Amino acid sequence: MTTTERIPAAGTARPEFEREPIDASGIGNVERPLPLFERFYRNDVVQRTAIILLLIVIWEAYARWLDYALLFPTFTETVRVAFVDRAELWLRIAATMRALLIGYTAGLAVAAVFTTLAVASDFGARFLSTLTAMFNPLPAIALLPLALIWFGLGTPSLVFVIIHSVLWAVALNTLTGFRAVPETLRMSGRNLGLKGVRYVVLILVPAAFPSILAGLKIGWAFAWRTLIAAELVFGASSRSGGLGWYIFAARSELDTARVFAGLLAVIVIGLLVEAVIFRTIESRTVKLWGMQR
Repeated sequence: MTTTERIPAAGTARPEFEREPIDASGIGNVERPLPLFERFYRNDVVQRTAIILLLIVIWEAYARWLDYALLFPTFTETVRVAFVDRAELWLRIAATMRALLIGYTAGLAVAAVFTTLAVASDFGARFLSTLTAMFNPLPAIALLPLALIWFGLGTPSLVFVIIHSVLWAVALNTLTGFRAVPETLRMSGRNLGLKGVRYVVLILVPAAFPSILAGLKIGWAFAWRTLIAAELVFGASSRSGGLGWYIFAARSELDTARVFAGLLAVIVIGLLVEAVIFRTIESRTVKLWGMQR
């Protein structure tokens, strides 16, 4: 049997009623602190460290089982060689990072100019889209012979190919982020009287920052791989070569442990840049703003 409640007519006061609060004591703990062990193994740093340690153990175990140092040295032998060659290795790392910093900064500057033109007008957007479609699929290392003809053997050629590898990824992701900014935010900024640079900095950049950050990450990865590959192809000289040249020279001497030491340095630098720089930026921007989990 169902009952229907009569709806009071318009203009009449609704009858007052009072409800007793429900006893929720039997529901249990809605929220409880996690045990110390559970908090420990769920920690992001702990899990990533465990994964790295597991890979190191697999590397060491496989190398010892293979027992062929010329083909696959152990992790301990690789670390020992890296420690012995630490002076030369640090010199090569410094040369590589100097070229990377120059090329990455220049690539970001050029990408900022192209993105500004694309945001300012429809012609600029079509211009950037056309150039991206033309040059983004072109591998940066394919431009290395042309760079050698134009700039010669040395850092300028490396910077040229790094700019190419950074420019299109950063510009395209930034433009995509700007286009994805909701119209509500745009109207809010205009209603607040924001114009010009203040409008871009206070409204467009924060709203598009997840895409911008993704472009920075992709540009960094492309630049790092391109630089090492370029140094492997032509190096520079025994005094000014970078990590790629260190790996190439070790390969020429059939010193596999030194080759692995150079590769390990490339991996460690990549991990540090990702964990220290980009994760710090993420935690203080998009994650703090609630734009990313």
